[in-house]
Amino acid sequence: MNGNGGNHLKWVLWSVVLLGALVISGCSSDTAPDQIREKTLGSSSNEVIVGAVWPFEKQNEQFREGLQLALEQINKEGVLGGKKIKLLEMDDGASTTKGMAIAQQFADNPSVSAVIGHRGSSVTVPASRIYANAGIVLLSPASTSPKLTDVSSPYIFRNIPNDNQIGQSLALYAAGTKHENIAIYYTDDEYGRGLANAFERQATLSGQNVVDRVSGYKDGADMMRIANKWETLDTDLIMVATRADEGITFVKAIRAAGMDTPIIGGDALDSAEFAQGGGSVEGTIVASVYDDQGQSTVNQDFRSTYIEHYGKAPDKWAAQAYDSLKLLAAGIEEAGSRSPKAIAEALSDLTSWDGVTGEHFFDTQGDVQGMSIVMKKLQQGKFQTLNETPVSDSSRDSAKGGGQDE
Repeated sequence: MNGNGGNHLKWVLWSVVLLGALVISGCSSDTAPDQIREKTLGSSSNEVIVGAVWPFEKQNEQFREGLQLALEQINKEGVLGGKKIKLLEMDDGASTTKGMAIAQQFADNPSVSAVIGHRGSSVTVPASRIYANAGIVLLSPASTSPKLTDVSSPYIFRNIPNDNQIGQSLALYAAGTKHENIAIYYTDDEYGRGLANAFERQATLSGQNVVDRVSGYKDGADMMRIANKWETLDTDLIMVATRADEGITFVKAIRAAGMDTPIIGGDALDSAEFAQGGGSVEGTIVASVYDDQGQSTVNQDFRSTYIEHYGKAPDKWAAQAYDSLKLLAAGIEEAGSRSPKAIAEALSDLTSWDGVTGEHFFDTQGDVQGMSIVMKKLQQGKFQTLNETPVSDSSRDSAKGGGQDE
């Protein structure tokens, strides 16, 4: 057989294989993962299975406690006429690879209706695509990257303001305090870049000057050079977009370089780790999604019950975990079904739901609205609330990008 004949035969064989694959695919369209799940969950059962994925061992920070308190309260009466919520806790170790493996494990279990998790956006964003394809509701309590909801999946919801919303609130607060020349220090990752970009856009719109942006420094001498430059530029505010550990290191370094300019930072700095960073970080103002001293009845009841159970006050992750499971349970009740499709529709149709972190409803992308972003100042090792700004649709920015909460 000549070369042309061989190529022709290969083309014919490939065409037959491809046609066969298309026929098989067309015939099996009624067994898509989401349809298998809907059929399974349409049968009778005494429980509703919900996954919860978090780096429990490495970074629990009261997240499990918040989940368990909500679960205990919900299961006193149950949902859907007395059904119990069964919580399947999984530890992803803050690993993208492990997080995706866990997501696939849930996807392969047709009895799972919804998942709460993960923590960092670098894990949640790729895992969310697996959940969406499998027809599982994902409620994210921590990941702030706008990329999470850019796909416009009906199954993906974010129960925390995103980087655009937080960055905008930080810049509006800075404008309200009459700061004019702002320097930005950020981590060169999705979280740092996204938060810094959102802050700079709003600061520019508010008539402020972002005089410099810096990511990283070599040593004390390099930090001294940065401090001298910022003082020459009449910098009167420094915005920090980093995780807590790096934030502590940076603030200590800039203070050691002799610069006492006020510092404002993102939600990742609202942590016990940063609060315990020592005298250098005192006075730092941060954005947060939870005011533990909030006077709403829902929050006061939660706080007193939490302290009674665990002997300590709840932090933002306890509040986020508690609200996430309670909100999901409300969606299940409203849907009147274990069906992820029905639950997703019920969450989308919410006009107002009050949690310990404030009012909640979702925009068409699945991003939370109504929730307040509170500004806190670190004083004597404790964060004190300064004010709050409601999150609304106007906070959504058309620009893409962003990062992860921590």
